Amino acid sequence: MSSWFVYILKCEDGSLYTGITTDIERRLDEHQAGTASKYTAAKGVKKMVYVEKVKDRSMASRREAEIKALSRQKKQLLFK
Repeated sequence: MSSWFVYILKCEDGSLYTGITTDIERRLDEHQAGTASKYTAAKGVKKMVYVEKVKDRSMASRREAEIKALSRQKKQLLFK
């Protein structure tokens, strides 16, 4: 059983992108190469600012939705 992660990326324009994966390093490489999502391909990725390990895909998806619903200020509190 593989671990799942919820992550937040800071993009070149200062915006934040939230996603889930089983392999943080691979996913960051994909985002930086512009092959992971249309959003990060267009915005460019500056760095990964937050990673949270969860037990399964279902929990990762729920947590991703929770984080996406937060205001920018509350998201920033997660990684400051």
